[in-house]
Amino acid sequence: MIEHIAITPSVLYFGTPVALLTTENADGSANITPMSSAWALGEVVVLGLAPTGQGARNLTARPELVINLPGPAQWAAVERLAPLTGADPVPEPKRDRFRYEPDKFAAAGFRPEPAELVRPPRLAECPIQLEARAAAVRSDAGGDFLIIEAKVLRVHCAPELIVPGTQHVDPARWSPLIYNFRHYFGLGPQLGHSFRSETPTSTSVLSPS
Repeated sequence: MIEHIAITPSVLYFGTPVALLTTENADGSANITPMSSAWALGEVVVLGLAPTGQGARNLTARPELVINLPGPAQWAAVERLAPLTGADPVPEPKRDRFRYEPDKFAAAGFRPEPAELVRPPRLAECPIQLEARAAAVRSDAGGDFLIIEAKVLRVHCAPELIVPGTQHVDPARWSPLIYNFRHYFGLGPQLGHSFRSETPTSTSVLSPS
């Protein structure tokens, strides 16, 4: 038995993947929003964003976006984006710790590449990219965030991450960048797989060392 202790953590990022959203500014340029409040439901990805950020403003006015999924190797580039905002002037809640940056691509070292179905660009360095369109934008239950339901239109994946001869991402090769209580992690070794898994498991994964 575990004797639990009641605590009040300042955040509840209990190990969630990082996503980099590319959206379109009013002048046609692109913005990058780093975030970690995202989860998939079928072909819909549900996103949670602060309403004062440039990404949320863009999606409220222009619904197209790309959800770029970085790997662990990109953690430093993600962190370079963390203190930046594309909103000018900087929103009041962010003025103590954020600064305005019109070119987040150069600041983080990412290269844009054209999307096929939406206007915002993809991030060339991210192994998985999801072109999407925001189908619903609403406030959360507390009124502090926006909940965005984004319909995925097309998935782009690095060839080395695809199970040969299939449409499946190889979970043994793909490791998302994980945001765990404001620290960055990758995945550890595989422990097993769901009975619904459609991808094979290497026999070495479950073998005793």
